[in-house]
Amino acid sequence: MRIFPYALGAAALGFAAFWLLTRPAPSDPAVFAVLTGDVAAGEQVFYAGGCASCHAAPGAEGDAKLTLAGGQAFATDFGTFYAPNISTDMDHGIGAWTVADLGRALKAGTSPDGRHYYPAFPYTSYARMTDQDVVDLYAYITTLPADPTPSRAHEVGFPFNIRRGLGLWKLLYLSDDPVLTNAATQELERGRYLVEALGHCAECHTPRGVLGGLDTAAWMTGAPTADGKGKVPAITPGALGWSAGDIAYYLETGFTPDFDSAGGHMADVVTNMANLPPEDRDAIAAYLLALE
Repeated sequence: MRIFPYALGAAALGFAAFWLLTRPAPSDPAVFAVLTGDVAAGEQVFYAGGCASCHAAPGAEGDAKLTLAGGQAFATDFGTFYAPNISTDMDHGIGAWTVADLGRALKAGTSPDGRHYYPAFPYTSYARMTDQDVVDLYAYITTLPADPTPSRAHEVGFPFNIRRGLGLWKLLYLSDDPVLTNAATQELERGRYLVEALGHCAECHTPRGVLGGLDTAAWMTGAPTADGKGKVPAITPGALGWSAGDIAYYLETGFTPDFDSAGGHMADVVTNMANLPPEDRDAIAAYLLALE
């Protein structure tokens, strides 16, 4: 029986270590308080980040896509996730959020009340966002319509419904380090930022390990779709075989060099990218062609 107190103590220490390691990241409102948001710049961040592609209501078209009522379903091996309402509604959206709340969500994957978000929300990419872009995005989102639709609960079973455990997952996979380290020009730096941070391209085009983290050693080499029913293509230079002009034109129009056209989720990406200035699409093309 002597072993029992030691086992109990070890369990208590283990639980304390788990609780400490998995605590949500704190936020520092002062970081954002010194910055001034620009609505026009925030609109560009909004399109580059693809916010409406996930958070508009299913089937929304045109201006209705700016009402970020949520509800789209994303089926994965870990459960089905539903995009939440991020409209300006004070009760069911994020109308009551501060800019620091938005920054903590985007860059740390943590809610205002201190819960870990599931990485179906691509904060592993948004972690690389600049603070200024967070502030600008906040300024733009506050101009969009409110919608009272409640967010739908995710359908996630045990053990993935224990959100605290996501703290350990973040220790493994949440980093703001760039993947392409040899961005030697301003154009490549801009392309890296658009692809690795705002555009979160790797979230679909890079395979994942058994725990759902991105395999950076296979960066942009293609992956199964989230539901496992299809394949997201590789977009490395050898796999694409496109010129910089081909890539930029595709991102603007959705048309490939062999006269095919973008479909599915990629059609939404093209709609977003078409709202960016030409030099941004050129920068994305330069980045993709710089991958090995």
